[in-house]
Formats: sequence, C-alpha cells, structure tokens
Amino acid sequence: MRVLSCLATEHNLWLVLLAAGICISGCWVAFDLIQRARDREGLQKSGWIFMSSVAGGASIWCTHFVAMLAYDPQAPVSFSPILTLISLLVAIAGCGAGVTVALSSSDKFVRATGGAVIGAGVAAMHYTGMAAYHVDGLVTWEPLHIAASLLLSVLLSAAATHKLLGEPGRRGQVLSVALFVSAIVALHFTGMAALSVVPMATGASLFDQAALQAMAVAVAGVGLIIVATGVASYLIDSFANLQTVQRLEELALNDPLTGLPNRISFNNQIILKLTRASQTNRKVAVLGIDLNRFKEINDLRGHDAGDTALRLIGARLKGLVADGEFVARIGGDEFGASKIYSDHAELAEFVSRVETALFQPLVIDTFAIANGASIGVAIYPHDGHTHERLISNADLAMYRAKSDSIISVCYYEPTMDEIARDRRNLAIDLRSAIERNELQLHYQVQKSIADGEISGYEVLLRWTHPTRGNVPPSEFIPLAEETGSIVAIGDWVLRTACEEAARWSTPHKIAVNISPAQLAHIDLAARVFEILLETDLAPSRLELEITETTIIQDKLRTLDQLRRIQSFGVTVALDDFGTGYSSLDTLRSFPFDKIKLDRSFMGELENDPQATAIVRAVLALGKSLDIPVLAEGVETSEQLSTLKLEGCKEAQGYLLGRPGAVGDTVHRAAATAPARGASEAA
Repeated sequence: MRVLSCLATEHNLWLVLLAAGICISGCWVAFDLIQRARDREGLQKSGWIFMSSVAGGASIWCTHFVAMLAYDPQAPVSFSPILTLISLLVAIAGCGAGVTVALSSSDKFVRATGGAVIGAGVAAMHYTGMAAYHVDGLVTWEPLHIAASLLLSVLLSAAATHKLLGEPGRRGQVLSVALFVSAIVALHFTGMAALSVVPMATGASLFDQAALQAMAVAVAGVGLIIVATGVASYLIDSFANLQTVQRLEELALNDPLTGLPNRISFNNQIILKLTRASQTNRKVAVLGIDLNRFKEINDLRGHDAGDTALRLIGARLKGLVADGEFVARIGGDEFGASKIYSDHAELAEFVSRVETALFQPLVIDTFAIANGASIGVAIYPHDGHTHERLISNADLAMYRAKSDSIISVCYYEPTMDEIARDRRNLAIDLRSAIERNELQLHYQVQKSIADGEISGYEVLLRWTHPTRGNVPPSEFIPLAEETGSIVAIGDWVLRTACEEAARWSTPHKIAVNISPAQLAHIDLAARVFEILLETDLAPSRLELEITETTIIQDKLRTLDQLRRIQSFGVTVALDDFGTGYSSLDTLRSFPFDKIKLDRSFMGELENDPQATAIVRAVLALGKSLDIPVLAEGVETSEQLSTLKLEGCKEAQGYLLGRPGAVGDTVHRAAATAPARGASEAA
C-alpha cells in the first residue's frame, strides 16, 4: 500500500506556491467585498454579497484544484468534469449562504454561524472535488481525519468571519484572512491525510505531468481573472465613492449659486490665518458685507434677477482677491472677506477694492442698478482673538454702517458691544412685556375734513419699560420684527383693541396695523374671524392697515387672506401710500377700502410745490378709483386747508388730536386741538 503524501514533490513545489498565492489574494479580495456588502442596503448589498461569494468561492476552488494537481500519486489520474463543475458551484453557494447569514445581524453568534456555514461549504467543495479526482488505484479514507478536517474548517471559518465583522479596520481584516487561509489549509491537508492510495497494475499510462501543469496554470489564470474582476469592482466602487465624497465636500464648502466659498470655508480660512498671524506677528482683518437695497431687486425684477445680481457680485469679488485674501458668500445677500497683512495701508487698499467692486452698477438684462453695500471690519488681535469673536464684531460694525446713510465702511469699536448687548437685553424684556402688562394701546383720532366728525381711531402701541420708562415704537417695533415676537404682540394688539372698542359708548371704527410677520406665520383671516366672535365687535368697526411691503413678500397668499377678511365685512386700508416700490401696481392688485397718504408729504406741503402736486395726484387717483384717501401727519391749519381744497376726505395728526388711552380720555383729547407745529409720535 502507498499512502498519498500530503506534501508535494520538489518538482511541483511551484504549484503549491501558486495555490497559496491564489488562496491568500482571493480571500483578501473576498473579505474586502464582504465589508463593502456590510455597508450597503437593498440591491447593492445583494450585489456585493454575490461578488464576494464568486470571488471567495472561485479562489477556494482554484486553490483546491491547483493543490491537487501538485500531488504525484505515481498512478494514472483523471477528473470528472461534472463533479468538478459542481464542486465550484458548491464553493460559491456555500460562501454566498454563509455571507448572507453573517450579514443578517450584528449579533456575534449570528456572525459566527455565518462563518461556520462558509466553512461547511469549503468542506463540501473539497470532498466533492475529491470525488471528481479519479486515481488508477485502491482508494481508502480515514474517518477520524475527515471529521477533524470538517471541524477545523467550520471552527476556523467561524472565527475568521467573527473577527472580520466584529473588528473593523485593517488589523481585523488581516487576522480574519489569516484565520480563513488557515481553515482552508487545515481542511485540505487534514483531508488529504485521510486519503490512502494503493496503485493498481492495470497497465494504464501515468498522467501527463506537463499537461496537468498546464491545466493548473489555466485554472489558476481563470481564478485570478475572477479575483481581478472583484478587485476591479472594488476599485470602481471606491473611485465612485471618492468622487461622491469629493463632490459632497465641494458642495459642503462652496456656495452653488455664486461659486464662492461658503460660511464653513470662511470660518476655516480665518482660523488658518489667525494661526499664521500669531506665528509671524501679523494682523488679520475680517470683513462683514451686507448688500444695500437687494430686496428691491427681488421685489421689482423677481428672484431670477436677484440670483443674477448675486452671481455678478460673486464674480467681481472672486476676481479681486490676491494672495492672503479670501472672499465668501455667507448666505442670502451677505458676504464675508478676510486678509492677513502687516501694514494698515494694505488693509485700506483691500477694503477700497472690495468697496469699488460692490458699488459698481449691476447691469441685468437691459437695466442698471446702483446697489452698494455696508461693510464692517474687525481686526485681529485688537478686536478679538478667535474667529467667532472677529466675525461677530465685524457684523456689529457692518450693522453700524448700515444704519448710517453716509458711510459705507465702518471699523469695529468696543462701544458697539455695549449697544448690541443693550439691544439684546431689550429684546429679552420685550418678549415678556405682555405677561408683565407693560404694553398699552393708545388711539389717535381720525376725522372727516368736511365736517370735523370723528370717523375712527388708529390703534397705536406703547411700551412702558419698568426701568427704561417709555420706549419709542420706532425702537421696539423693528426689534420685535427682527426677533419674531411681533407675531404674539400683533395678536395681542388686535384682540385688546377689539375688546376695548367693543366697550365704547360710541361705535367708532378702529384701525389696526398688521405686520408682514402676522400674514406670513398665521392664518390671519381665521384669527380675525375668531377674535371678532370672541369680543363681539361688529366687523364693520374694524379696519386693518397694511403696507406695500407686506403684500410684496408673498403677494398671492396675502391677497387671498385680505379677500377673505373683506368677506367678513372688515375693511382694509393701504398704509404709507406713496413711499413703496410699486404703489399703482398694488392698487391694481386689490380693491382697498381706503388709501392712507404717508405723513412724509405733509411736512413739505406748505413750501414744496412738488409735494403739493404729489398730494393732488394721489387724491385724484383715489377719486378716480372711488377709494377715499386719509392724510396722516396733519399738524397745521394750512395743511388741513390745502387738503380740504384738494378734496381729501379724512385726516389724522396732532392738529386733530393727540394719541391717548382708551375710553373717554380719547374722546376728550379728540375734542381739542394741540399746540400748532407739535411733532407726532409714531
């Protein structure tokens, strides 16, 4: 009897090395693909499981086949084509089933079970392949070795899969590949140790070793092609993922409209500049930029024109930057810039370039717009040592420039912090003003010019702060609009005015101003209807005043709300007429019940012929449209006489009555005229 040696002859050692190379490379690729499958879902997951199964199964099969060809039994050898093919399919199916189980749960027992299934598939492939291996001799098997080979294959494969999926990273993959290669080697050599062959003297010729070696090379080549296909798929996916990551990174760091860097890039650049400046004893300037009158472009020309303007400005800013300079779009119509420098002249020159680029007229289609901007500048290390502080201080300086009609560039000063802090504290107090009963309504009389009869009252809001005293509406109303508290305040004003007016002895009309935020954030029509029901105020006694700005922000929705409100019997007045962007278009869009001529025309009525002509034109327009006109801000008898002469129907102002508290105080105040030339509160 001759026992088939588990070691190859020296002549076939290169086949053993080839088998080892296929085994290691194939397992590495297969495990890479398994990790790729773990991170996918749905069809992509199934696709990567299939690729890993084909790569792993083919590699295991090729390893087994080439290693078998390395043995020299000194007897004729042949192979069953059918069983050989089946052994390949068994290897692929076993890997596929095991990987599917292992990836079905993150539980370590499930992962190990999946690995055991792969090990069983490897064993099934091995013994199916051995069944296809025919030797011209007497073949016997040792059961204990067979059992040992099965046990080693299952246990080592389970350990390999558990390590691969339980320990992310290259270390886990290296250990798992080593364990799996050990499983294949242990199975193969232990299984071959179970095989004994006694050659038979049948007279058949020995196998053609050169032919079998050529077959081994061909099988190895096919296996390597399959493995290479897996590698190519992995690389293609990795490249696609890299491109996706790069694209996402580009989108995350750049503004898609202008192509400029965005806020994130701006912050990162400032941090880098601060590091460099601290090392080289240089300075860093941070610029906050806000475009002037940009809203007018959107309102007059539409958002497409606004986008075009932003792109043009972005292109200009991008074209002016030099080494050490950076520009970005922060959001909306806000931009930012930074520069590292040594001499203040360098900064002044940079700011001048930015200012020039922003103040050049914008040509959009066939019209030109002189836009301009407000620029705030903060400097490291004088105005802050962190990027957050510098950006905040640059914004404070920018808002100071925005509030000044003369200057366009403002450098940060420490007092700006005090103003901003005071403004924040005021905003906090304003949020709780309703609960603390600090708000009060005053009423300013509106009279018929023809007979002096009271036609109604405009509702005015007053705030008495516990420590600051009376805060002017011109100060707290814009603050309420900025912080969003105007919605709750506006609702309180509407409800309180209706409640108070419902208790009056005379059924005079009240006019309540509506903010754009109320129309944007609530169903105003439903709210008005609800308040009228709750306060039992007749709808005909309520008039809502809105400005053109309110309509422009969301024209279709606003007009729909106003039509619903009018259907209740509530009247709607167009406030501050003549100061908006498109007053005539606004009048065409909606049937207003009244036009309120802005008070700015009254101050020049006596001395400016142009103001008189404008007032005359507005009154003629109201008459032609059959819409009564009420003039605001009447303070002198001459103004009232001119309005009466021109045919104005109603007026309000200090000449006719000062704002006063609710009830009889209002009626008494309306009965007497104040001193001539007094100035009206907002």
